[in-house]
Amino acid sequence: MHTVPDADAAPRLASGQLHHIGLLRFSGPDAGVFLQGQVSNDTRRLSGHEPLLAAYCTAQGRVISLLHLLPHSSGIIALLPRDVLLPTMQGLRKFVLRAKVEIADLSEQFGVFGQHGAEALRAVGLPVPDAVNGYVEQGGLGVGRVHTGSSRYWLIGATESLAEHGFAGSRDALTVERDWRLANIHAGLPQVYAPSSELFVPQMLNLDLIDGISFTKGCYTGQEIVARTQHLGRIKRRMFRLRLPPGNWAIGQALRLADGRAGRLTELAPVDQEFEALAVLNIEPATADGEVTPGEAVAARELLLPYSPLASADPTR
Repeated sequence: MHTVPDADAAPRLASGQLHHIGLLRFSGPDAGVFLQGQVSNDTRRLSGHEPLLAAYCTAQGRVISLLHLLPHSSGIIALLPRDVLLPTMQGLRKFVLRAKVEIADLSEQFGVFGQHGAEALRAVGLPVPDAVNGYVEQGGLGVGRVHTGSSRYWLIGATESLAEHGFAGSRDALTVERDWRLANIHAGLPQVYAPSSELFVPQMLNLDLIDGISFTKGCYTGQEIVARTQHLGRIKRRMFRLRLPPGNWAIGQALRLADGRAGRLTELAPVDQEFEALAVLNIEPATADGEVTPGEAVAARELLLPYSPLASADPTR
């Protein structure tokens, strides 16, 4: 199967509240140090008003959830899908011990808006990060770039404050969620939901290629497996972008392509009668190692990502 450019013109994407995303807040004097020992990225960067993408893993290096971390004035806010929020919170609380940190679910008190472009933010007097990967805050409302160089922004804050600025929910929540997930697919930005939790090590989700792993920060849960995978070059599966035909597709679903590669879907968004998707696939055409049941090949097209899934990240950074 050949990789082909995405010939579709980019439509105007709907901004609005992301009801499928929840919020965890880590507060207290040890919040940053605590997270440093639990997630894949270097949380010291948060002190420089820099949002972070990080994986929270099992001891075996499998990704339980992906966290978008924002340095809010009330504590470090983690954005993640609601269906993996509870197991993430329960798992992390087991490691608190004597650390001075509190972990709270703010999903009902705070809102999360996904904003395509900065115009609507500026129109109501909210600041926009100048840095290519920055975070700013005004009156408890935080604005952070979704990823480096992105023109998409997270907007978080108390629901009352958001409403006062005209951000009071979405008329069409399903469209907003679809468009946000579609933008993530175009950016090659992975997500982990309940059906795909604990299936992949971070490199299979390309986190080493999009600044989601620090290989110099020191120990964290699952670090030994992640580091060994990187240094020994044993990355046999990577995440690719696909265009799928009509069908009943689902996150975590197994599939096999016509070229023999097999894997599982990690993200989906309907486009017309078809679907765009991210999928973790074998790099070499072969039957997957016991995780995927071979079946009828899917007539999928591989689309370009803004980076090469077959690149090698520098393990010394």
